[in-house]
Amino acid sequence: MSFRFTLCGLALEARAAGTLFVPDLATLIVADLHLGKAARMARQGGALLPPYETAQTLERLGAEIAATRPARVIALGDSFDDDAARALPPPEAAQLATLCAGRDWIWIAGNHDPAGAPEAMTLGPLVLRHIARPGARAEISGHFHPKARIGAGRARPAFLIDRDRVILPAFGTYTGGLSADDPALAGLMRADALAVLTGDRALAVPLAGLSPARGRRNGARQGARR
Repeated sequence: MSFRFTLCGLALEARAAGTLFVPDLATLIVADLHLGKAARMARQGGALLPPYETAQTLERLGAEIAATRPARVIALGDSFDDDAARALPPPEAAQLATLCAGRDWIWIAGNHDPAGAPEAMTLGPLVLRHIARPGARAEISGHFHPKARIGAGRARPAFLIDRDRVILPAFGTYTGGLSADDPALAGLMRADALAVLTGDRALAVPLAGLSPARGRRNGARQGARR
């Protein structure tokens, strides 16, 4: 189940899986895939995570593409976890090529991405970029990996939505998160903003009514390496 809303007169769907769909423009938007994160952590001597996250992320993205049948996919930056991760192993490279085939695919640059990709683009009345800009309007972005929880429930990736902007949750399998009540996010969102939690269904709640965070993971602050 999706949460349907409008921004600048354009109909949008915050989907339960964590993608944003624009039906009138046949466009699917996804943020922070971080493909190759397990491999990057292993190369740098970090925690050894099971090396399946790239295939799992692409499988989930494939399900979203099959469900929405977009003519265009826009990835809002940090699509690969570092430069080396862009050379995916052959099975995952083939998996990604299959998803890209037959549609426009636009990669927007994030802080993990090399130079060359566009830093922003317009989509109808909207501006799409990786990191939200204070004071911007009609903006769609990612980067912060927002998460939220209700009551004693577990924190879930969440969209943050107000009348000026949408911040998407991270779609990648091993991505961490930043509590929706963190000052870095609270300073961007209006007081009447909504958090739309992902999961089995998209659940919209007032951002101001969320349970206080038990702890914040600060890996998604602006400019940080995750």
